Amino acid sequence: MIQIRTATPSDMPAVWQLIYELAVYEKAPEAVVITPEDLLHDGFEKKLFSCIVAELDGEIVGMALYYPRYSTWKGATVHLEDFIVKQTHRKQGIGKLLFDAFVKAAHALNPGRLEWTVLEWNTPAIKFYNKVGATLDPEWHLAQMSPEQMAAYMAQPGFSAR
Repeated sequence: MIQIRTATPSDMPAVWQLIYELAVYEKAPEAVVITPEDLLHDGFEKKLFSCIVAELDGEIVGMALYYPRYSTWKGATVHLEDFIVKQTHRKQGIGKLLFDAFVKAAHALNPGRLEWTVLEWNTPAIKFYNKVGATLDPEWHLAQMSPEQMAAYMAQPGFSAR
């Protein structure tokens, strides 16, 4: 039987494994630089995120990690950072149960919107998000800067940190 519940500190090693599995699936395992200890510190001491897990027979087989942010257009927003079910446990309805729990938890925060990103080639995820009625916006692009890129930018002539 699947149990959907709020993650606990002792779940963080399993959550990290799921994050790493997702990074492998997305062809970027080297991008994972955090540790289970970082998750424990950031999620339970600093309270930077919330996490819901799916447990089957004592094993964490899925998770949804999310956090609040603010939109100048919509106000309070909830961002779903990672949502994954282990490859070996997909197509069993676990993802739907987990997503439903995430939406319920996020809705309780009264956000102006929920948001997340999905890679354009991740057809199974896109189909799932279309099925649940999400809008996939083709006009917006995700922009990012790594710590190295930030440092390089700040080192450029003309950078002003007034």
